[in-house]
Amino acid sequence: MAVPLSPDSLHPPRTLAEVLEHQAGARPDAPALRFEGLQWSYSGFAREVGQAAATLRHGFGVRHGDRVAWLGANHPGQLVLLFALARIGAVLVPLNFRLAAAEWDAVLADCSPVCVVHDAAWQEAAVALAARCGVPARSVSALVPGAAPAPGDQPALAPDQTQVPGKAGTAADPVLLVYTSGTTGLPKGAVHTQANLLANMAAACAAQQMGPADVVATVLPMFHVGGLCIQTLPALYAGASVILHPRFEPEATLACFAQDRPSLTLLVPAVMQALTGHPGWALADLSGLRAVWAGSSTLPQSLVDAFHARGVPVCNVYGATETGPFSIALTARHAFSHAGSCGWPAQGVEVRLEGARDGVGELLLRAPNVAQRYWPAAPAVDAEGWFHSGDLGRQAADGSWTIVGRLKDMIISGGENIYPAEIENLLAEHPCVAECAVIGMPDDKWGEVVVAALVARAGMEATADDVLHFLAGRIARYKLPRRVVWLDALPKTALGKVQKPLLRPLLVPQ
Repeated sequence: MAVPLSPDSLHPPRTLAEVLEHQAGARPDAPALRFEGLQWSYSGFAREVGQAAATLRHGFGVRHGDRVAWLGANHPGQLVLLFALARIGAVLVPLNFRLAAAEWDAVLADCSPVCVVHDAAWQEAAVALAARCGVPARSVSALVPGAAPAPGDQPALAPDQTQVPGKAGTAADPVLLVYTSGTTGLPKGAVHTQANLLANMAAACAAQQMGPADVVATVLPMFHVGGLCIQTLPALYAGASVILHPRFEPEATLACFAQDRPSLTLLVPAVMQALTGHPGWALADLSGLRAVWAGSSTLPQSLVDAFHARGVPVCNVYGATETGPFSIALTARHAFSHAGSCGWPAQGVEVRLEGARDGVGELLLRAPNVAQRYWPAAPAVDAEGWFHSGDLGRQAADGSWTIVGRLKDMIISGGENIYPAEIENLLAEHPCVAECAVIGMPDDKWGEVVVAALVARAGMEATADDVLHFLAGRIARYKLPRRVVWLDALPKTALGKVQKPLLRPLLVPQ
């Protein structure tokens, strides 16, 4: 059941503007956002959104349907920009700051934004990008001049202060254009409408039991739907408070846990590894956390165990750029009993398998938070509205789902299906393995054989025999790697996903 905005709300919000209007009216002095010593109340945040919408329309010339690119680290301005564009009916295009300049150029060439908005740290790169693409660069300081006054100093917005002349955004209007990471081809822009984001917020709030008393620490980048849509936007929907970090830093995050005492945060395996491996981990105060959520289809058991040993449940959410991404969720109730699972479908999400064999098939998702198209007009779902994830899943008798690998990654050796994620999860538990990837390589006898690519932890060594001995008895013999290759690094996308097509040439026997 969805978490209501408040006991006095009569209907769920129909647009993103209504989310802030409700909170600004019902809880004007409550803290909405904290960032580097500055704080915005809900009324102050809504006021800045209204002012930014007017600046965008009258100062920047942004019109209904226009795209506006954002290049910067996590910043309140990105959130202000999103809500302001929603009021106009325009679209935010967050750029991954880890991409190469040529990749930014390709995104802008595809979606033709009217301007690039940037923070101070990325000003030089943004100005150069905008010049190459023939559009103006605009500083976020023009939209967000500073923090709102402290709670109690600012009245709620009057109705006439929330209006922006011109055509207003509706639920059906696109508001967020997020480009996929491109592990299997050229990036594509998933088009999310305001209705998509609202459905995702409701589902995320329900699964996380998020309410006004919660404090969310956002440390993952908001250029991706994970950092933006799993907790940050849902927190604003629920009237909770967001502590926004410009970027993830282990020491700053552990300090935040101890001093600011967030109740929820979202992590990924690499971030979990950095935290649990930090010298301050053993004595870190995690007592404020009621749950840590992880945005990953598979999690190394050793990382889950490290948090569980501290009494903090690790909840998992499965999804994709196209799905909101809140699709399947392992909630705190089942975190300890179902470690390794992605849990059950979130509110409003339908899940089924296609092409199932031995209980494993491609995961198909249909939900109101699923993007229906890629920019500009290519379908993202089939004729019946199902999104084909490309992930292989298995459903347990209790209805929970587990991801076992990618459809294109599946290895067929001697007629047996082998799912790389199963082997990778075990390899990640080896004390000498920092990173790993498993792929199938051609073989005359077996069709394909399993090959493991490993990166060693700093200062540690292990032989191929050590690794095989570690796996022996834990998986079937036919799943054991025929070769183990140690590399200095694995090729990855800007989002940190291993690029297996680029890995394959590195594993060809010399």
